[in-house]
Amino acid sequence: MRIKMIDKLYEAGNSGVQIKLIVRGVCCLIPGVKGLSENIEAISIVDRFLEHSRIFIFHNNGDEKIYLSSADWMKRNLSRRIETAFPVRDENIKKRIKEFVKLQLEDNSKARIINENQDNNYRSALKEI
Repeated sequence: MRIKMIDKLYEAGNSGVQIKLIVRGVCCLIPGVKGLSENIEAISIVDRFLEHSRIFIFHNNGDEKIYLSSADWMKRNLSRRIETAFPVRDENIKKRIKEFVKLQLEDNSKARIINENQDNNYRSALKEI
């Protein structure tokens, strides 16, 4: 069963949108597949603590929008619950959020690369090869 959100991400990627995902656990989307998801990158970061951020950054043709959300993109949160996402408008807070996301995107300790082979190698292990 395909999830509509994944189809929308594939559609956006195929329209030229560059997508970078940071997921905490299972990722049903398969990034890096030619003709399907070649504009999508994904890493998984799992560590000791269960909580994780829910940050959405949209570049929006130069008119950047940042949202924080109460829910991740699990089917139960998209279909059977009322969740909220709200915009961040304060420029100082936006700057700090982007620094936080940048740190996660560059993680080379706990980050696993999710790719079309689904081998989920640690990013640090890939750099050593």
